[in-house]
Amino acid sequence: MQMGRGRTSRMRRRKVFRSSESRGVNESYKSEFIELKKWLKDRKFEDPNLTPAHFPGTGRGLMSKTSLQVGQMIVSLPESCLLTTDTVIRSYLGTYVTKWKPPPSPLLALCSFLVSEKHAGDQSPWKPYLETLPKTYTCPVCLERKVVNLLPRPLRAKAQEQRAHVQEFFTSSRDFFFSLQPLFSEAVESIFTYSAFLWAWCTVNTRAVYLRHRQLGCFSAEPDTCALAPYLDLLNHSPDVQVKAAFNEQTRCYEIIAASSCRKHEEVFICYGPHDNHRLLLEYGFVSARNPHACVYVSRDVLVKYLPSTDKQMNKKIAILKDHGFIENLTFGWDGPSWRLLTALKLLCLEAGELQLRGEFVVLPNVEDLEA
Repeated sequence: MQMGRGRTSRMRRRKVFRSSESRGVNESYKSEFIELKKWLKDRKFEDPNLTPAHFPGTGRGLMSKTSLQVGQMIVSLPESCLLTTDTVIRSYLGTYVTKWKPPPSPLLALCSFLVSEKHAGDQSPWKPYLETLPKTYTCPVCLERKVVNLLPRPLRAKAQEQRAHVQEFFTSSRDFFFSLQPLFSEAVESIFTYSAFLWAWCTVNTRAVYLRHRQLGCFSAEPDTCALAPYLDLLNHSPDVQVKAAFNEQTRCYEIIAASSCRKHEEVFICYGPHDNHRLLLEYGFVSARNPHACVYVSRDVLVKYLPSTDKQMNKKIAILKDHGFIENLTFGWDGPSWRLLTALKLLCLEAGELQLRGEFVVLPNVEDLEA
């Protein structure tokens, strides 16, 4: 049969092509997902709405088995499936965590548990979940330095700061790792390596959901708000979707409810937050192609490049901006310059007689004057 050449036929083919572009390939047949679903079923969780799939553009995610309506429950994951600090305290690590002084942070407890369980291999009761986790991550903290050096200057600075933080966190935790030696036949330094710790840190940082716990005395004062949610963490991010996500104290389940509809066999998304692409890459290791929160960060050098070089008060103005936290996070987005950027520019453009200091406060004219 000859293919139609009319306008209607072309529109139909375009529609089919766009549909095929967004439609995923079912991956529920893969052994890791079969084992994960068995593991979840043993913990009283079965999902009638979603199935693992691979999508062009986003990679692995969850696909709807049926159309989802606004207000419909997408996922309701029982507390027994969540990996939290309570999980760690109930485990073989619990005694070591509760006795360690000064008290370890909740994050250290979670990272230590992940490293230990991954090392246990087939003996770990969490193996079906661990097998579905990424083997490597693409956050800047995991990238080679020569790659990080190619990033825009503001992002590069934050990436270097993050790398230094994680390295210091690992170094300061070594004594705690050595205290776990009685649990292992091998030397702990061969188990709790920096690469293993970095993998665990990235797992928590990129995949944990928010779940506030009661503050236990065995932990440091840092907020205990992270929980790893097997299967649920396969959901990818989109800045355009709306969902309601929270732990339900009545059902004792972590629930995600649709706030926008989704058609059958489409990828189901959640929103990680109104993050720009710098934040997404830094914290999660990816960027969003059509991100309404995308923006350009304006560095200090760019900020002063086109201002008069004869301004004798420039150093004082820069010092004022720095003291008041207005030298970083200056952005230009889809809606134009941010309020912070406008404020910084207004101060830098002030004449000598306009700059007034009252104690520790800088008195500026209204930023709205810039629009005049």
